[in-house]
Amino acid sequence: MREQAVFHLEEHGQTERSQWVLDSPNPPPLWEKIFTSVKETILPHGNKFCFSSKRKTSRGRAFSCFQNLFPIITWLRDYKASEFKDDLLAGLTLASLSIPQSIGYATLAKVAPEYGLYTSVIPPLIYAVMGSSREIAIGPVAVVSMLLSSLVPKVEDPVANAHAYRNLVFTVTFFTGIFQTAFGVFRLGFLVDFLSHAALVGFMAGAAVIIGLQQLKGLLGISHFTSKTDVVSVLASVYKSLHHQIASGEKWNPLNFVLGCSFLIFILITRFIGRRNRKFFWLPAVAPLLSVILSTLIVYMSRADKHGVNIIKHVKGGLNPSSLHQLQLHGPHVGQAAKIGLICAVIALTEAIAVGRSFASIKGYHLDGNKEMLSMGFMNIAGSLTSCYVATGSFSRTAVNFSAGCQTAVSNIVMAVTVFLSLELFTRLLYYTPVAILASIILSALPGLIDLSEACYIWKVDKLDFLACIGAFLGVLFATVEIGLLVAVIISFAKILIQSIRPGIEVLGRVPRTEAFCDVTQYPMAISTQGITVIRISSGSLCFANANFVRERILKWVSQDEDDPKEATKGRVQAVILDMTNLMNVDTSGILALEELHKRLLSRGVELAMVNPRWLVIHKLKLAHFVDKIGKEWVFLTVGEAVDACLSAKIARA
Repeated sequence: MREQAVFHLEEHGQTERSQWVLDSPNPPPLWEKIFTSVKETILPHGNKFCFSSKRKTSRGRAFSCFQNLFPIITWLRDYKASEFKDDLLAGLTLASLSIPQSIGYATLAKVAPEYGLYTSVIPPLIYAVMGSSREIAIGPVAVVSMLLSSLVPKVEDPVANAHAYRNLVFTVTFFTGIFQTAFGVFRLGFLVDFLSHAALVGFMAGAAVIIGLQQLKGLLGISHFTSKTDVVSVLASVYKSLHHQIASGEKWNPLNFVLGCSFLIFILITRFIGRRNRKFFWLPAVAPLLSVILSTLIVYMSRADKHGVNIIKHVKGGLNPSSLHQLQLHGPHVGQAAKIGLICAVIALTEAIAVGRSFASIKGYHLDGNKEMLSMGFMNIAGSLTSCYVATGSFSRTAVNFSAGCQTAVSNIVMAVTVFLSLELFTRLLYYTPVAILASIILSALPGLIDLSEACYIWKVDKLDFLACIGAFLGVLFATVEIGLLVAVIISFAKILIQSIRPGIEVLGRVPRTEAFCDVTQYPMAISTQGITVIRISSGSLCFANANFVRERILKWVSQDEDDPKEATKGRVQAVILDMTNLMNVDTSGILALEELHKRLLSRGVELAMVNPRWLVIHKLKLAHFVDKIGKEWVFLTVGEAVDACLSAKIARA
């Protein structure tokens, strides 16, 4: 009698738990989800953030929202003099690296040198006020400069019409900011994730090789150079230019090459010393500026510009001029500018967020991705109105900023002020700076973009990821930037599609001495229950892409168990249990596949049971009356309860 009472009690508990699954509340409607997402974007902490207290006045709530948009208000109140000392040193060190790099990257983007310096003034100031990273250094970067120099010339020729080209660059920067802001406001950061980590590693490496080859123009003193970016065209252009000089009887002047290589070796040596001895962290940071100063003095004193050394000549000084009226928002190239802006927005955000998060993890704080997108977007919109081109976070300068001991974003403000003072006072001194030095500075920054160890790691862990990596690398190297990105995204999508079309379907068994049911392939010791097949669908969604595959695979397993003589001795399959714990959603095709599966199993005399269908799944199955078709008594909370119920039904039939 006691055992019978315990049995009835357990049966009642199982029935009650099954009812919990069936009586779960309906999920919120689609419009409510969209509204909640937008509200959480504008007010990330929901009502608790701006409306946490009924006593708060409207002024207090507005200040809270304002504080959320401008994080500088929060940390500036506790800012100490000792922190400013560290930020001042870091900012000055950062400026010493930023000035020569900005000039070099401007030439890479095919705009005048001063526009690189402008880009190191306004965007860092905006980011310091709105950004959430303490270490990231803002300014022009090599990859984005290369993107502009490869995509914009297809619309406007930078040589034949430099003014129109520059205006189009500003327009592209404006659209880049618009897209980045939209990503932040509408939580569209997943668009950035379409460019996977593996694809980014390959893209950066390919871009580094292309950028390096393009510097042969400045390093060899070549005047006629191709506008294409693929490796074959660049090498062919170098060969044709040198061959033309020899054929025409012109003497090639090696001074550009000697000067550039000498200072490239100097910069690399200082970097080696800085890495070996942390006390000299400042040495590789100031080496590019020292190279500019020394090479300029050498050219000025020796009059090397009269003997074939190419110099940058005039650099316009002063505060950033307004470029509002130069934006081409109504011209024939608006669509192309928007397309280039979208590509630049994704690449710039991907690089900046990756850099920011890597250093934030070292310091032990969280970097808000949506705030980063908003701040990047606002700074590029402001930059497009003040003669700047696309700015983002630079890995090399951020590493210098971190090593110099920066505490807050004030280091960006110090750097921007220093660059502004240089624009006001020292631009005339850059007249005799050799172009080869700018090439050597850019070349010295490229090794950081090629991560061979990471590529080897990707190959070891995931071969499909490596395929995306090598696809992006070869696409950029032998075709164009767009093709490289397109190949990487297509391979990444193909990987997702394959996984979604062919999801994992596992047969489960009970692990001895536990209540856990695990994959019998992974855990050979797991014991299958006679006459009952437990199957787990390892997919986030049962949809049109995989529903038929899942149905046929389950039916195939049931047929094999019945036809196999070894399995037949254990008794035919009397029940199939579907573990739906991993299944987050189901569409109409998935429901039809389940209904067809149920019919075909019933025709064989096999019962179908469901375990732990998720919130949205059980809601849709109830709306489709599928739960009524299989019977509410065949819906369970755990696999163990489903197996026990099937065994009870089996005994009752016997």
